[in-house]
Amino acid sequence: MEGSARGSAVSGSLPRVVAASLIGTTIEWYDYFLYGTAAALVFGKLFFPNSDPLTGTLLSFLTYAIGFAARPIGALVFGHFGDRVGRKKLLVVSLLLMGGSTTAIGLLPTYDSVGVAAPVLLTALRLVQGFALGGEWGGAVLLVSEHGDQRRRGFWASWPQGGAPAGNLLAAGVLSLMTSVQSESAFLAWGWRVPFLLSAVLVGVGMWIRLAVDESPLFQRALAARQGRAEQKPPLVGVLRHHWREVLVAMGARMAENISYYVMTTFVLTYAVTHAHFDKQSALNAVLIASAVQFALIPLFGALSDRVGRKPVYLVGAAGVGVWAFVFFGMVDTGSFGTLVLAVTVGLVFHSAMYAPQAAFFSELFATRMRYSGASIGAQFASVAAGAPAPLIATALLKDYGSATPISVYVAAAAALTVLAVLCGRETRGQDLAEVEERSAEGLPADGGTVGKPAVT
Repeated sequence: MEGSARGSAVSGSLPRVVAASLIGTTIEWYDYFLYGTAAALVFGKLFFPNSDPLTGTLLSFLTYAIGFAARPIGALVFGHFGDRVGRKKLLVVSLLLMGGSTTAIGLLPTYDSVGVAAPVLLTALRLVQGFALGGEWGGAVLLVSEHGDQRRRGFWASWPQGGAPAGNLLAAGVLSLMTSVQSESAFLAWGWRVPFLLSAVLVGVGMWIRLAVDESPLFQRALAARQGRAEQKPPLVGVLRHHWREVLVAMGARMAENISYYVMTTFVLTYAVTHAHFDKQSALNAVLIASAVQFALIPLFGALSDRVGRKPVYLVGAAGVGVWAFVFFGMVDTGSFGTLVLAVTVGLVFHSAMYAPQAAFFSELFATRMRYSGASIGAQFASVAAGAPAPLIATALLKDYGSATPISVYVAAAAALTVLAVLCGRETRGQDLAEVEERSAEGLPADGGTVGKPAVT
């Protein structure tokens, strides 16, 4: 009873923490998605000019995918220190790294200026972006999840998830604005740099907000409980010993969510322009509108997961996106802007049903003293096999087959894997986070006994 009372108490600073996490994740995702959008539209011409257009885009997406390789490293490093010294400190570091690398991309010379050094520098800065984002996600969602209110944790924890569509909305919006007011030559000459340089201003705002929030109360209690004890093993060891099943569930749950998102928001820009003959402005605007709808839907799906459970909402999203993949490209091929908007929007509705409950779902799988490591490892290691190669695989399939059907099969296969993983996981709605900590500390499996049962009905 005491644990439940603790878990359901709402911190007075919760709205401020939610706002800080949302704004911070929006800035970080803005930086990250800005690269992906630019990779689809301009980086092939600027950094790989000696290739044909589709091959140049493929090489551009390769540098985009390389950034994902650094995300598991970021998850390990940030997870370790986040579980040792606190969530807040690591979130500040991740924001500085992401903002600094994005601003530096805006200052890079192109291939015409320095030759092969240009794509090398671009790739190096993309690695820094990936490293920072690998540590950002876990800290942001845990800071909210651990501030209390277990009855509505799905709703509150979904707000940092809103940073993804908000960041994509901001990135696509700024690039759309630049392409609409500039000629093609001016945009390629200098206009593409403006959104990257804008990151410096956004990071300043994000730092001011993040430094004002409190550390997670659950983490503070766990840290106090460790005082005077013998030196404990690194959090990673605890994750692999007590929570390896949960890590596999999280990785599987990420496959459809990650792959479908990057196919339907990043690759679609290339597909719409090169295959369906839309102009860049129309393709960007379609993603812009769909991202705005998704931002509004995420807290609604998060709240729904508090009422019916994390698994049912997640499963609807996974099954839905697997079916929609076969409808999606046919709608894009019509050449109608309205149909393009509808195709991307419905795809992101199904994605939202997975993405919204994900923050609470993953947080509730792990003990406090290893939660940053566990949630980050599960999420970011999956991204290497899922989101990293998704635009690359989709572009290669389109180039080899000249058809979108193999891409639809690819997305559907990922959806089937996610459905299986979520079915194998336990329902965590209403889970008392302190209870997970106590069982794990006793060396008991996280899914045994009462832990597998919701604390709130």
